[in-house]
Amino acid sequence: MAGFVLVVVGLQALEKQLIYFPPRYPSGFPPEQTYKGEVEEVWLDTTDGIRINAFYRSNPASKQALLWFHGNAENIGSGLVQMRMLAKVGVNILAVDYRGYGKSEGRPNEAGVYQDADAAYEYLVNRRHFRPEDIFIYGHSLGGAVAINMASRQPCGGLIVQSSFTNARAMTRQIFALPLIEYLVKSRFDSEQVIRNVQAPILVVHGTRDDVVPFAMGQRIFAAAPDPKRFYQIEGAGHNNLLEVGGEGYVACLQHFMAPPARA
Repeated sequence: MAGFVLVVVGLQALEKQLIYFPPRYPSGFPPEQTYKGEVEEVWLDTTDGIRINAFYRSNPASKQALLWFHGNAENIGSGLVQMRMLAKVGVNILAVDYRGYGKSEGRPNEAGVYQDADAAYEYLVNRRHFRPEDIFIYGHSLGGAVAINMASRQPCGGLIVQSSFTNARAMTRQIFALPLIEYLVKSRFDSEQVIRNVQAPILVVHGTRDDVVPFAMGQRIFAAAPDPKRFYQIEGAGHNNLLEVGGEGYVACLQHFMAPPARA
């Protein structure tokens, strides 16, 4: 019992560190000269007064934008490699660092990362003048929960959920395997429930060898999602290498999903 109490106290104290593992600048960032001119660094202001950092990669030939939310233990610096792969889709890309990540101010929490997402969405609509129907919201892992929440509240062209979990409690149970331990976690990230409210096409992507977020969680998110929807599994892919393993086939899948509707 004493040991269990210590675990409980420790988990409650470390919850934010367990859910969020924010690498701060300069960790994860390559030398600036290696990406200067490739992306534009922008600063966004949230409604609660936090300044967050983002990279904008322009594609003047496209009228569409991919709003990309990265996973835990990542930032937009380490995500530059993924941005280059996603650039093959042929659209504009905005990659955002949540509060406390990279150069962004503040400390992460569930309500806060949703506000960060809202600031990024408003930037695309009000500063870059994208139509909501031309914005595709894309989230990986933790970012998948952020993307699902946003797509449930904001109009968009589509939602892409990559390697994401059903809810925070289920992930806690998956990691610790202790009875009732999940009920000590305050963060919800209830994606399996919230995705039911999305009114846009949905693409759920998961690697068959994901050893962080079980493949079955991706299947459950897909099962809960309303139509129109598609499930795209990448054989042999783990949690962080879907773009590399999926290769051109995955790029083609994204291009097809984001293709503007044919006009008569």
